[in-house]
Amino acid sequence: MLISTKKKVIKYLSPCYPGKKHDFSLLKTEFPPEQPWFKNFTIRVDLGYLGIADQYQCKNIYIPYKKSKKNPLTDEQKLTNKQFASERIVVEQSISGLKRFRFLSDRLRIHDVDLYNEIFGVCAGLWNFYLAN
Repeated sequence: MLISTKKKVIKYLSPCYPGKKHDFSLLKTEFPPEQPWFKNFTIRVDLGYLGIADQYQCKNIYIPYKKSKKNPLTDEQKLTNKQFASERIVVEQSISGLKRFRFLSDRLRIHDVDLYNEIFGVCAGLWNFYLAN
């Protein structure tokens, strides 16, 4: 899980977990909903975080509309989703900035998760340093 600013600066990088873990359950693990973590922040998330508005206090939250088989999206909802995606793209660009370091984009051959987390943090620091200069 990664939290970044509009300027692509990485503010938070969660530790890596082995195996599959859903985005929203990872958020609840790292930031328990009982505390007001995001009370003063505007949050932009994708559909992996459905239910965040019910469990977290946020200044503003932007989550796209979800289509279903019975209820397709209206043109207005599609336009809104497109606008949300254009604002969330900054996070994807932060992730791609991390993937410039081939260690993170190639197949993982390190079985020590703690070492991987340290290297991942160093890559995030290098990315932030690159943005600062």
